Amino acid sequence: MIWDPKIECMPHSDMRALQLERLQKMVQYAYDRVPFYRKKFDDIHLKPSDIHSLEDVAKIPFTVKNDLRDHYPYGLFAVPMKEIVRIHASSGTTGRSTVVGYTKKDLDTWSTAIARIAAQGGATDNDIAQIAFGYGLFTGGFGLHYGLEKLGAAVIPMSTGNTEKQIKIMRDFGSTVLVSTPSYALYMAEAAEKAGFNPAELPLKYGLFGGEGSTESMRAEIERRWGMQATENYGMSEVMGPGVAGECLEKHGMHINEDLFYVEIIDPETGEVLPEGAKGEVVITTLCKEGIPMLRYRSKDISYLMGEPCPCGRLTTRLAKIEGRTDDMLIIRGVNVFPSQIEEVLISIPEVGPHYEIIVSRRNYLDVLEINVEVADGKLLESFSGLEKLEEEIKRKLRVMLGLDAKINLVEPETLKRFMGKAQRVTDLRN
Repeated sequence: MIWDPKIECMPHSDMRALQLERLQKMVQYAYDRVPFYRKKFDDIHLKPSDIHSLEDVAKIPFTVKNDLRDHYPYGLFAVPMKEIVRIHASSGTTGRSTVVGYTKKDLDTWSTAIARIAAQGGATDNDIAQIAFGYGLFTGGFGLHYGLEKLGAAVIPMSTGNTEKQIKIMRDFGSTVLVSTPSYALYMAEAAEKAGFNPAELPLKYGLFGGEGSTESMRAEIERRWGMQATENYGMSEVMGPGVAGECLEKHGMHINEDLFYVEIIDPETGEVLPEGAKGEVVITTLCKEGIPMLRYRSKDISYLMGEPCPCGRLTTRLAKIEGRTDDMLIIRGVNVFPSQIEEVLISIPEVGPHYEIIVSRRNYLDVLEINVEVADGKLLESFSGLEKLEEEIKRKLRVMLGLDAKINLVEPETLKRFMGKAQRVTDLRN
């Protein structure tokens, strides 16, 4: 289903012309209304009228998360508070929250972006969508809620937690779409199996997942357990929330809402804009946001752009699956390690479950990588030879993937922490 063919099937040349028109207006808007941007431009003698092409966006200085924190709470807002009808914010666990505001038009734009993404992932106005994202200052729950309603789906605003009731509601209400983080979807499947029934027997057809990164192996595990088709969507509160991009059922890259966001890939070290297909950091400029415009926001997410045609018929540029974050990357004995690489290895081994914990420490001035892994069947722990064989298999596969040795601790099923929101699987004890 193509929900918005005028935009989703717009020829590339026409889309670029639309993006340029909106970019020029957005740059002028930010310069006129946000003192922070006016100063940034004036400091380098840049004027909004200097943006003549999409490539000229590279002249604009980057915006980073600390800029929002430094102007907490409303310092980057472009409209008076009487025009703001919604406020969201990050958790602020590592400092001040990043606060974002929405006008009525922003909320309508956001709903449109999500409606497209939900349709790409298989949802229709005949579906019953159960949202197991948290509601509150986090943008995920409300973003998907209003977008799915705009699509015409019936929405069950369950929020996260109370897993036993989640599963009961799925059965009783006939939920056909699940919205959650990938890790919570796995946790719910595990809970359903523990309760004595097969989650694949539920009427769920589609999963719209976001809020955290996941691997293809995790997707396969979710689809196997639930008997659904699982797609990923992408966004962040600083630029809108979810709705920047989302997968179609071809599952080969996330279609960008290009009329609403201009996406670049840069070299995270030099800031140089990279060509299509080159891997680097995702940078996003909002093209229509009124409440708090964002110019060249550095996401810290690692991906690349895909411009070749998609079999689904949409012509929008796609963003490849997020491979990690520049701030999630662990440097262990000089080797760059992403948690997603470790997850890919673990989920490929049938004898272990999808739950794990990564611990990095330093002993005698050397980095030590330690991974706690649940076995799928507790009986395996009774066989010393079986444990040794499994440990060696995991070590070998990790050595091939990472070029590093790791200490593997196999633990009983259901002993590691479960997550209902974003999974926190890494503990770095070196700092």
